[in-house]
Amino acid sequence: MYDVTLTLSGALLQHGHNNSRVYLMDIHDADPLTLIGEMSSLAKKNGYGKIFTKVPKSKTEPFLQAGFSREALVKGLYGGQENGLFLSKYMNPSRANEENSLQYAKVLTMAQEKKYATLAPLKKGTKIRLCTLEDIPRMSYIYKQVFSSYPFPIDDPSFIEASLKGSTVFAGIEKNGMLVALSSAECNFAQDHLHAEMTDFATLPDFRGNGYASHLLRFLEHETKKRGIKTAFTIARAISKGMNITFAKSGYVYGGRLKNNTDIAGTIESMNVWYNDLTEKAV
Repeated sequence: MYDVTLTLSGALLQHGHNNSRVYLMDIHDADPLTLIGEMSSLAKKNGYGKIFTKVPKSKTEPFLQAGFSREALVKGLYGGQENGLFLSKYMNPSRANEENSLQYAKVLTMAQEKKYATLAPLKKGTKIRLCTLEDIPRMSYIYKQVFSSYPFPIDDPSFIEASLKGSTVFAGIEKNGMLVALSSAECNFAQDHLHAEMTDFATLPDFRGNGYASHLLRFLEHETKKRGIKTAFTIARAISKGMNITFAKSGYVYGGRLKNNTDIAGTIESMNVWYNDLTEKAV
């Protein structure tokens, strides 16, 4: 069962037992004090271990006073002007304990040492392009092969179709005419947001090691910037050397780590936040 998306006091939330959390995705015009109480009740009712929020800096004080703590920051997340903060509160204190904290630190150090590394061009017979509705069967196949579990039904054709018809931009890499790698940019085109989450990176096992994720990221930056997006960010698995290196190589800034945050690949993992100001980057 995937997380349920709902509107609560005007704010957009997700919650569910797989991630064992309440996730405040967009506060909109909701009153923080009212919302905090309602989210706490929802978390307690379902026995969730964490409340996870993404909010503008100007609205963080009520959360901090209610016991939330800052885990990450993205500069210019809101309209390229106001910083966004990821704040969390642990309903179950053990949820904040990270068994792999030393490994996370090693991965981060390794990634930051690769900052601005040169990206080799795609090899002959390989091209990158936007995905269309005709690609859905192949996209579904790739995601099924790569992810044993995911926070939402990324391999469901109907979910992919709805995303393509909405505000998500998908890109793929073809090898000899066949899609072998994918990624997406979940865009928010509201004028007080104008950000995109770079996510859903997947490369079939036989085609890894070619820098496809970096090429897809650069391509999506270009496509989203053309559409008016000002800030790109990602929430990447803290344990993944490849993905953290990909973002560091592309000039992204490390914004912090979300402890034991997301159910992916069969277990709840900590996630690293990286961000980039597309208004200053030539893409």
